Amino acid sequence: MTAITFLPAALLMMTAFTRIVIVGLALFLTLFVMAPVVERIRAEAVEPYMAGSMDTTTALARGVAPLKGFMLEQTRERDIAAFVAIAGGEGYERPEDVPLSVLVPSFVTSELKTAFQIGFLLFIPFVIIDLVVASVLMSMGMMMLSPVLISLPFKIMLFVLVDGWSLVMGSLAASFYR
Repeated sequence: MTAITFLPAALLMMTAFTRIVIVGLALFLTLFVMAPVVERIRAEAVEPYMAGSMDTTTALARGVAPLKGFMLEQTRERDIAAFVAIAGGEGYERPEDVPLSVLVPSFVTSELKTAFQIGFLLFIPFVIIDLVVASVLMSMGMMMLSPVLISLPFKIMLFVLVDGWSLVMGSLAASFYR
C-alpha cells in the first residue's frame, strides 16, 4: 500500500513537471507541454486496449513508448551515461534500448539541471537591480535603509514591463520542442 502512494510522484517525474515546477509554474503548463505525448498514449495504447483489440502487456509497451521518446529527447547523453555507469552497465546500442530504470533518473537529473539554469538566468537581472540600488543608497549615505525596500518595486516593474510571465512560459514551453 505504501508503494502505491509513490505512484503519482513517479509518474510526475516522467513528465515536464520537474523543470516547470523549479522555474515556478506548475501543473497547467505541464499539461500543455505533455498534451501531444498524452494524446499519442491515448491513441496508440488506451483506446485499442479499451476496445479489446490489444492485451495488457502490449498496451503497456505501446503506452510507455511515447513517454520514453519524450524523455529521451529531453535527457542529456552525459546523464544517461552517468547512470549507466552507476548501474554497472556497458551501454546500449540504441537510445531506445535504455531501460526506464536508467532513463527516469537520467531524465530527472537533466530536468533539474535545465530548470536551475533557467532559474539562474531569471535571477541575474534581479541581482543586478539589487546591486545598483545598494550602490546608489551607499553613495547617498543611506546605509541603514534596506536596499530591498527600494529594489522590489523596480524588480516588479521590470518583470511587468518586459511581460515576464509570457516570456517565461513561452520560453519554457518552447524548450521542450526545439
